[in-house]
Amino acid sequence: MFGRAPKKSDNTRYYDILGVSKNATQEDLKKAYKKAAIKNHPDKGGDPEKFKELAQAYEVLSDPEKREIYDQYGEDALKEGMGGGGGMHDPFDIFQSFFGGNPFGGGSSRGRRQRRGDDVIHPLKVSLEDLYVGTSKKLSLSRNVICSKCNGKGSKSGASMKCAGCQGTGMKVSIRQLGPSMIQQMQHPCNECKGTGETINDKDRCPQCKGEKVLQEKKVLEVIVEKGMQHGQKITFPGEADEAPDTITGDIVFVLQQKDHSKFKRKGDDLFYEHTLSLTEALCGFRFILTHLDARQLLIKSNPGEVVKPDQFKAIDDEGMPIYQRPFMRGKLYVHFTVEFPDSLSPEQVKALEAVLPQKSSMHQLTDMELDECEETTLHNVNIEEEMRRKQAQAQQEAYEDDDEPHGAQRVQCAQQ
Repeated sequence: MFGRAPKKSDNTRYYDILGVSKNATQEDLKKAYKKAAIKNHPDKGGDPEKFKELAQAYEVLSDPEKREIYDQYGEDALKEGMGGGGGMHDPFDIFQSFFGGNPFGGGSSRGRRQRRGDDVIHPLKVSLEDLYVGTSKKLSLSRNVICSKCNGKGSKSGASMKCAGCQGTGMKVSIRQLGPSMIQQMQHPCNECKGTGETINDKDRCPQCKGEKVLQEKKVLEVIVEKGMQHGQKITFPGEADEAPDTITGDIVFVLQQKDHSKFKRKGDDLFYEHTLSLTEALCGFRFILTHLDARQLLIKSNPGEVVKPDQFKAIDDEGMPIYQRPFMRGKLYVHFTVEFPDSLSPEQVKALEAVLPQKSSMHQLTDMELDECEETTLHNVNIEEEMRRKQAQAQQEAYEDDDEPHGAQRVQCAQQ
C-alpha cells in the first residue's frame, strides 16, 4: 500500500521564506538569511512571526542532514524528530550567532540573553481557620546574593581565566569500561571550577566572597494568606531566590498545604460539618451551638414538629468559606446529621412509644393459624464489611486450591459395592 506523496509546499516553503532556490549553496543561504533577518528584526519594527520563520528555515537548510530530510520528506518528518530532532532553537540566538549582539545600536531588548535561575519552592502549612479569616506569616530564609565588593566577578581585578580542566565548558566527561566492547560515558560538573567554566588566581580573589561571587544573607519574608485561598495555591515572591552572575534571579514560591480539621471539611467554597443527634432529638427537636472557624457561636435548631432522618443534610447560606478575592461573598455551610439509636428499649418504653407513634403496619396483625404455618428464625448482629472480606478471602482460597489440581483430572467418587 503506497503512502501519499508529500505536498509541494512541504519541502519548498523554507526555500521560499529565504527567497532562494533549492540549489542554493551555504553561502547563498547565509546572505539571504542576514539580509531578511535584519529587515524583519522586531527591534527594527519587523514582524516577529516572519523573523521566527526565517530563523527556522535557515536552521534547517544550513544543516546538511536536516536539509536532506526536508528535501525528501518535508516539514512533518522534522517535526517527528527524524535525523536528530525537530526542536528549533530560539530565533534571537541564531541571529546573535551572526552579529554577536544588536547591529542596530542602543542595546537590543533581547541583546544578551541570560539564563533564568531556578525557582525555590517551599510548602507552607496552614489551618482551615487561616484560610477562613486570612493571616500573615513571617518566615526567615537564607539565600545567595551577588557579592557587592566584586559585583559578582569573584576577583579584585574583575579578571578570570578559562578553566583548563574543562576548557571553559563547566562540565567533564568520564568514561568507564563496563565490559568487552562496552563503555559508559557520564557527564558531571567540573570539580576544578565547580561548574563555572573559569578559574581565579588565588592572589586576585575577592577578599569578601573568597572568589565564590556570592554571599549568603538571611531575609525575612512576610507571606500574606488571603481569605478563601485554596489548598495547593501558590504565593510568589518574584526575584527573591538565589542570585548568581549573568543569571535572571528566580522566584520564591510558597505552596499552601491545608491541615485537616477535626470538625469541618472543605469542598471548594462550601463547608461540611458533622453532628450526631440522639433519637429523641431527631424525633422531638434539637438545639446546639456550633463554634465557627472565626470563633463565632452559631445557634443551630430544628423547626417545631420537624423530624430529622439519619444521614440527612441541611444547609445554611453564606456561612461557608469566603470566596477568594471576593471575601464578603461566602459559600454554604452543610450540616450532616447522624442519628444515634438506643441499643434496646424496656417493655414500658415500647408501650409508651406505641401509644404516640404511627400504628404498626397490617403485616404485624397475624392470626395464630398463620403463625403456626411459619418457621421460626433468629436474627443476630453482623459486621457486614468484615463478613464480605471473609467471604472474599474464602473464595480466593478455593480458587487457589482449584488451580493446584492437574488439568484434565476428574474428581472420582467411590461407589458403594
